[in-house]
Amino acid sequence: MKIYISICSVYAMLAFCCCTNFLEVKPDIKMVIPKSLQDAELLLNDYATMNTGYPIYGEWSADEYYITAETFDARLDFDLRNTYTWMDIIYDDVSQWQRPYRTVFNANQVIEIIDKGKVDNNTAKAKSLLGVAHFFRAFAFQQLVEVFAPAYQVTTASTEMGIPLRLSPDMDEPSTRASVQETYNQIVQDYKEASYRLPIDEGIKGRPFQASAYAGLARTYLVMGKFEEAYAYADSCLQLNRDLMDFNDLKSGNSLPIARFNIEVLFAAISATSGPMNLNYGLVDSTLYKSYAPTDLRKTIFFRANTYPLDSYGYKGSYDNGMANLFVGLTTSEVYFIKAEAAVRIGKIDAALTALNTLGVSRYERDKYVAVTERNPASLLSLILKERQKELVFRGRRWSDLKRLNLDPRFQKTLKREIHGIVYQLEPNSRKYAYRIPEIVVNNGKIPQNIR
Repeated sequence: MKIYISICSVYAMLAFCCCTNFLEVKPDIKMVIPKSLQDAELLLNDYATMNTGYPIYGEWSADEYYITAETFDARLDFDLRNTYTWMDIIYDDVSQWQRPYRTVFNANQVIEIIDKGKVDNNTAKAKSLLGVAHFFRAFAFQQLVEVFAPAYQVTTASTEMGIPLRLSPDMDEPSTRASVQETYNQIVQDYKEASYRLPIDEGIKGRPFQASAYAGLARTYLVMGKFEEAYAYADSCLQLNRDLMDFNDLKSGNSLPIARFNIEVLFAAISATSGPMNLNYGLVDSTLYKSYAPTDLRKTIFFRANTYPLDSYGYKGSYDNGMANLFVGLTTSEVYFIKAEAAVRIGKIDAALTALNTLGVSRYERDKYVAVTERNPASLLSLILKERQKELVFRGRRWSDLKRLNLDPRFQKTLKREIHGIVYQLEPNSRKYAYRIPEIVVNNGKIPQNIR
């Protein structure tokens, strides 16, 4: 069965680029396409394909970290330097585009097997696996659209370009870019399909369950600015799973204090290589670091003091318990912040305060947390957004947050970086917030590049 998975992974990568040589061997490939329920389960259990390698270009371009000139010169390749300084130069690295589409391909294979009557789709197992497949497809599309498409706006979503929505494993189907609206509609549809079918509990690590789908919907609706829906799904998620780690129980002296698959993880996923955000190279933004109170345990759980440069800090709070990649999955802690932000935006001040303070107690030294009592909506929203960044630092949410918050003049931010005396800037709502699609994909797939 490993042969099935290996061949299908190659199939997904090459099919997207319309490789002529690959088309010539297509009949042999079709002989080993998975067809049984067992095959479907093995595809979804392929953790390396389904849960890893999600795009990180956005986080490399965000404002939570900086690097020294020495690291810039010695550790960053051409594409990374251009990404770090927002130069927006044509590049050919396709891995961060291809890998999520491999996830989509596997998910489409499973949907084809189960949803089109190739197996008995009325069993509990078939329904559950179909839910898992829809979840993975939604998550992969969501990761892609947040990096490679403009921010969602109701007024422009129908005309702005989103991403190709591959909804079939058929390699002969041409790739076309859906609109941003169509892309988000598909993500919502897939997450909802998943929520109907996924079990409430899941014993296999890395597999989503019902609360995972609700969290995905809450995240999606927050990005879309649909706060009533974001609040409702965040609340539904927390009704099923509200667990939070008490940071008082963690050992801040450990090199990586947060356990993998801990009780907050609703869905485990990691990025492609963390690159310049690696613990040894990425230096946490000094203003952000100083914003943590002395009694805030995140200051020692999330960060490590560096010997060089002096007064600099690296991030060690990975929810994957590793340094090579960023955790970009779904957690209850994120959902608490979705609920808090959505609640204050729709006038549910008490609910916003409850969500914010519930999480706050678990992050501070025992009996040292001072509950937030601010009831002015504008002031409370600003506070929630600051706390959201402090909680979700290096967790794959900052680029998306910058994009959506830049649409509001109150929260617009110009990003700045200086290397060798040259200052680089990224203006709010710049077209560069839709990261350039790899040129080889544009040329071979004959799809339009992002507007500049």
